Amino acid sequence: MSNSVTPQLWSGRFTEPVSERVKRYTASISFDYRLAEFDIQGSLAHANMLAHQAIISQQDLADIQRGMSEILADIHAGQFEWLLDLEDVHLNIEKALTTKVGDAGKRLHTGRSRNDQVATDIRLYLRHNIDGILQLIRAAQTALLDLAETHADTVMPGFTHLQVAQPVSFGHHLLAYFEMLKRDAERLTDCRRRVNRLPLGAAALAGTSYPIDREMVARELGFDGVCENSLDAVSDRDFAIEFTACASLIMTHFSRMSEELILWMNPRFGFIDLADRFCTGSSIMPQKKNPDVPELIRGKTGRINGHLVGLLTLMKGQPLAYNKDNQEDKEPLFDTVDTLIDTLAIVAEMLPGIRVKPEAMRNAALQGYATATDLADYLVKKGLPFRDAHEAVALAVRHAETQGCDLADLPLVSLQQFSSLIADDIYEVLSLEGSMNSRNHIGGTAPAQVRAAVARGRAQL
Repeated sequence: MSNSVTPQLWSGRFTEPVSERVKRYTASISFDYRLAEFDIQGSLAHANMLAHQAIISQQDLADIQRGMSEILADIHAGQFEWLLDLEDVHLNIEKALTTKVGDAGKRLHTGRSRNDQVATDIRLYLRHNIDGILQLIRAAQTALLDLAETHADTVMPGFTHLQVAQPVSFGHHLLAYFEMLKRDAERLTDCRRRVNRLPLGAAALAGTSYPIDREMVARELGFDGVCENSLDAVSDRDFAIEFTACASLIMTHFSRMSEELILWMNPRFGFIDLADRFCTGSSIMPQKKNPDVPELIRGKTGRINGHLVGLLTLMKGQPLAYNKDNQEDKEPLFDTVDTLIDTLAIVAEMLPGIRVKPEAMRNAALQGYATATDLADYLVKKGLPFRDAHEAVALAVRHAETQGCDLADLPLVSLQQFSSLIADDIYEVLSLEGSMNSRNHIGGTAPAQVRAAVARGRAQL
């Protein structure tokens, strides 16, 4: 980033130069340079429209197109000089264009303002990244489907209150996260519709007196339509807040998954092991294998949630229309995009490398009387009211605890003292597989339903 002294393109009104400290404080070029390609894309569509409307000449258009092509090549080659004195990406590109093509570059800004220009750039940037993020969500969903299909028959304890509740298929457990990501993709797709509206043509705040064709620009840039109020067009950041809210939910879902991976990797659970490339060691304890990636996902979720609160706070006190406050929207938005992309990519890579330990899961499911509800359901099917069945099973569990064994280990005669309706077919009901298989309905944990859900998931993707 160069500090070369260059007059501001708006400096004619002022009698003294901006102080160096104010330049540094107000400049955004250190982070908004990433909008360069989108700025050029929007400028070319604007120039094409100006020429079509005979506001600039065809020669001006040709010069602008040539100059922008050269600037884009310089940016890609890392040879473009970003000047702090020019504040932001828009003025840097405009100054470079004018240097290359002269007056044609000066005419490009006809009928627009940096206010509608930056709003357009951010929407183009965000739309592009939403499309990429949706692909990454699909990759994570595919990894979940693959792992769930492999472990449709793997039994594990299902938890409520982090206490053993009922046996579930590990595949069924994983598919809960598939459903979360499905909702996330739906939210992002819906958010994209509101991102994909064109602000350009609103100019500073009131529109322009030039005979522009906003719909033409919208079509060229692939927008679904135009923002229909010029004041709202330049000051709206709802789309950025909405995206960040979507990102916060995605990260929250991955944070929950990460918490489980961390717990399951702990030797007290011992359900899984993560591939070494997603873990680190300790500088002092040579035996350690720390699940740093899930821990960082959990931590970065707080960061993204903070960006959401920051953007909401940024907008809450702003009068219409554009205010310089809005420059502060970019860093949290950019960091949200970067963090979400990295997280999705690493999760999609990490999931296939999980090594599942079925025996540890099965042994854990045998603790905590996970099939007690199945015994209650068995008695209800025999005609006992559920509340009476609940009481009988509670007494049976208490007895099993005193014996230090599972319900399935109690002899038939012991079980029958709690209800005469219990027969020797009870042991099939009390088995882990029997419990899982009995929940054979859509959304249930039966392995057959898990495989059906995987098939539905693949069809949806």
